[in-house]
Amino acid sequence: MIILDGKAQALTIRSELKARIAQGTANGTRPPSLCVINLGQDPASHVYVRNKTLACQEVGIMAESCLLDAQTKEEVLLAKIATLNQQTDIDGILVQLPLPPHINAAKCLLAIDPKKDVDGFHPENAGRLTLGLPGLKPCTPLGIMELLRRYNFSLQGRKAVVVGRSNIVGKPLALMLAEPLEYANATVTLCHSKTRNLQAECKQADFLFLAIGQPKAINHTYVREGAVVIDVGINRTPNGLCGDADFADLQPIVQAMTPVPGGVGPMTVAMLLHNTVQVWEENLSTKAKA
Repeated sequence: MIILDGKAQALTIRSELKARIAQGTANGTRPPSLCVINLGQDPASHVYVRNKTLACQEVGIMAESCLLDAQTKEEVLLAKIATLNQQTDIDGILVQLPLPPHINAAKCLLAIDPKKDVDGFHPENAGRLTLGLPGLKPCTPLGIMELLRRYNFSLQGRKAVVVGRSNIVGKPLALMLAEPLEYANATVTLCHSKTRNLQAECKQADFLFLAIGQPKAINHTYVREGAVVIDVGINRTPNGLCGDADFADLQPIVQAMTPVPGGVGPMTVAMLLHNTVQVWEENLSTKAKA
């Protein structure tokens, strides 16, 4: 079985991005910049923000962490986003989720300039993905596609099954898998909580993508021999982190699989850096043409 090592691939991507930034700033041009907005004291969110900030610093992205009180009013957050939208020295804006209950997350994400939406969650970018137009793509699905590409797994004409229909992973991933591109062009089935006979649907997959948030829910009875399994799930259990797949149970029968941790997670962060650098390079190109 091939272990799809997202951690190792993410390190390679970071090295490539670092070189691109070094080349772009060699003439004194400002480096790329990202502002991460975080509300409250949620421990997991603080860990995510710290990891993203450190990753930015490692490759040469200027990362600004904007920490706001959990009781911050929605209009204050929206005003902060509006200010960042106008700042020409800020390439990317990221609002760390989840937000406190009194804040409408959809409204705040909608307020971000789509050209600075490095998370790829804005409806305009979602629409561009649906129509096959250029735009910023969600980091986790983009990381999955990049991981498969770097391991030279082509999905041309293959059967792909996605379990989970979230706007962050499942839906955009299904669209990316079906795109008419060299490493995509799959025949895609999107499954969810109301899917009849999920086991039979999963058994048809050449490539099975799991994003349901249920620890070790998928075992060998769901997976055909020789399939490739991409496990997006990160579940905290008394025995530590695990994915949606039972890794040990699947190991003898699958062709390749991502570990948890160390699979999709590092690729997600790498794609956040990629998106930020992409916006920065486009901004420099626009400025040069002006």
